[in-house]
Amino acid sequence: MATNINVYEAMFIFDSNRFARERAALSGEVEGMIKAAGGEVLVSRLWEERRLAYPLAGHRKGTYWLIYFRGPSSIVKPLNHDFEIHEGILRQLMLKVHPHLVEVVLEHAKAGPVQPGPPAQPVAVAADPVVQGSEV
Repeated sequence: MATNINVYEAMFIFDSNRFARERAALSGEVEGMIKAAGGEVLVSRLWEERRLAYPLAGHRKGTYWLIYFRGPSSIVKPLNHDFEIHEGILRQLMLKVHPHLVEVVLEHAKAGPVQPGPPAQPVAVAADPVVQGSEV
């Protein structure tokens, strides 16, 4: 039986309190679970920490963590189960990355979060005198 090797994107919402106490441990546990299942972690990084729209398991803040990994399609179901029962993960979502987009998505993910720049300056639009003065 042949299994397909795919690239997956997984977004996690970690318990912010636990993440603050054990910054590297929580993400390391998740990466270890992926490796133990036969996957290869390609990118693993902090997305952001923010207030949640509604409480999850009594938590009002969550730490978003993004992981891209490569592995056989057979590991998705067991990993989803393991992630759901992990006490430090409030929510998770795993998606298969389309093969044509893998290189672009990984390059973008490795670049890290976009730093806010200066605010955009308004662009002056010149009035077209022909349109304004034309008669119909």
